[in-house]
Amino acid sequence: MVNKVIVQGTGFVGKMVIEELLDHPEFEIVGAIVHDPLKDGQDIGAMVGRAPIGILASTDAEAVLALEADAVAHFGPTAQYAAVNIEDMSRALRAGKNVVSTAMTPLVYPKACPAAMTDPLEAACREGGTSCFTTGIDPGFANDLLPLTLIGLCGHVDSVRVQEILDYASYTGDYAPMGIGEPMETEALLENPKVLTFAWGHTIPMMADALGVTLDKIDTTWEKWAAPEPIDFQNGRIERGHCAAVHFQIRGWVDREPKIVVEHVNRITHAAAPEWPRGKIEENDCYRVDIRGNPDIVQETAFRGGANGDPNAGGCLATGMRAVQAIPAVCAAPPGLLSALDLPVIPGKGTLR
Repeated sequence: MVNKVIVQGTGFVGKMVIEELLDHPEFEIVGAIVHDPLKDGQDIGAMVGRAPIGILASTDAEAVLALEADAVAHFGPTAQYAAVNIEDMSRALRAGKNVVSTAMTPLVYPKACPAAMTDPLEAACREGGTSCFTTGIDPGFANDLLPLTLIGLCGHVDSVRVQEILDYASYTGDYAPMGIGEPMETEALLENPKVLTFAWGHTIPMMADALGVTLDKIDTTWEKWAAPEPIDFQNGRIERGHCAAVHFQIRGWVDREPKIVVEHVNRITHAAAPEWPRGKIEENDCYRVDIRGNPDIVQETAFRGGANGDPNAGGCLATGMRAVQAIPAVCAAPPGLLSALDLPVIPGKGTLR
C-alpha cells in the first residue's frame, strides 16, 4: 500500500525529502504546508529543481489537512519554537493525520518531557485517533537506535559513549545557540546545563530505561576553542579570538559513575581544535558508538550527501528519511506519543531500486 504524505516545512531537510519521495514507490506526496508567504502557490516539483508536478505549497494548513493522507511529515523549526511546533503538530493529529517530525527533538523520548509539552499532543492524538513519532540524528537514531542495537550484542556493558564528531562549516542552520562565531565571553544558550540536557539529553533516560538501570543524575561539561586566526568558511567568517569549536558531554551517572554519555565535538573546519577527539576510522565527520564491556564494540557511521559528498547534507537527509520511513509503523501503532522503543525495525522498503 502506498502511503499518502503531506510535507510540512520545505527548508533544507524538507526539500531533500520531497526530492526523494517524488521517485519513491512506497510514498505519494499529496500536499505541502509552508509558513513563508513567498512559497505559497509554488509547485513543489519546481521548488526542488524538478519539472512541475501539479501540487502547490500552501500556507492554508487547514485546507491541506483536509486532503486524504496517512501522515504529515513535519520538518518544522527547532525546539526554540516549541509553541509553533506543538500547535502545528496538534492540528495535524486532530485532523486525523499521523505525524512524524524532526523538529521537537526533546520528544525523541516523550516520557522525559514536561507535561506542558506532551499533554496537548496526547490530547490531539486521542481526538484524532493518531500517533506521533519524533526523531533526529542526534538526539535521535545516532544515540538511541544505533547504540541500543549494539548493546544488545553484549554479555555485559560497563559504559556506552556516543559521539558526534562533525565539521559544521557547510551547515546552513543557526550556530548561535552553541555560541559558534561569538566572542569567547558570550554565554551560549546551550551552555546552560538544564537547556543542554533538555535539548540534547533525552536519549540518556531512554537508554537507561531500555537497559533497566536507574540514573543517579545527569550532568554536563562544556568547552570552547578560540580561533587563533580568522577562519573563513562557506557560510561566513570566525573572527580571531571567537569561538570556532565546542566540545560538550551530557553524562548519565549509574552507580556513581558516568556510564551513559552523549558527547559532541563540533568544529568550523577540520583544522579547528586539533587536540579534541576525532574518529578512529573516519577521522572527521562521523557518529561514533564506543561500548566498553564484553565484547567491546566500536562503530563509526559516516553520512555523505549523494550529490556532493557533504556530511551535513547526508546527515540531514538521513534524519528526514528516518522519519518518513517510519510512517507505516507509526500508522499501525496505537494512538499516542511514540519513541524509538515503540517501533519495530524499519528496513526502508522500496529504497533498493
